[in-house]
Amino acid sequence: MSERLHEERIEGKRVYEGRVVSLDVDRVRFADGAEATREVVRHPGAVVVVALTGDGQVVLERQFRYAAGEVLLELPAGTLAVGEEPLDCARRELAEETGFGARRWRSLSVFFTAPGFTNERMHCFLGVGAAREGEATPEGDERIEVLTMPLADAVTAVARGEVRDAKSIIGVLLAERAVREGGWSA
Repeated sequence: MSERLHEERIEGKRVYEGRVVSLDVDRVRFADGAEATREVVRHPGAVVVVALTGDGQVVLERQFRYAAGEVLLELPAGTLAVGEEPLDCARRELAEETGFGARRWRSLSVFFTAPGFTNERMHCFLGVGAAREGEATPEGDERIEVLTMPLADAVTAVARGEVRDAKSIIGVLLAERAVREGGWSA
């Protein structure tokens, strides 16, 4: 890493502590001595799951997202519990939100969701051989409609702007590449 780009935290203050996120206002110093303020949303991390059924359907959700103010088409996803391994979280979230499970799992990527203001890391998993294993049991504050579509149609939905959630766009495109290049069919 180039040392001249590094920012050192001088001081900070936690201004909000919520159920899922907290907000810190930090003072930082650059290598050249200049200083700046950074507002950082701290997040425990999350997972996003691309679950493919035996016939190549991807499991998706429609859910109203209050911050966006609209219903979005998304992949199943959720927040890591304290001490929880990302793959365990992926399995749990897929089952809770959709009632599906998967036979084989592969990590596709780990990425920052919006590093300009949050430290959230998203773990993206591909689950193949997905099938309904039970009833979905979403959390009490979630209202989710589960649907499936061919992976190729999900890629087209991304290209048309019908999927506008960043984690879902990334997940669909990474899964399509993994299936195309690596033989990761269901």
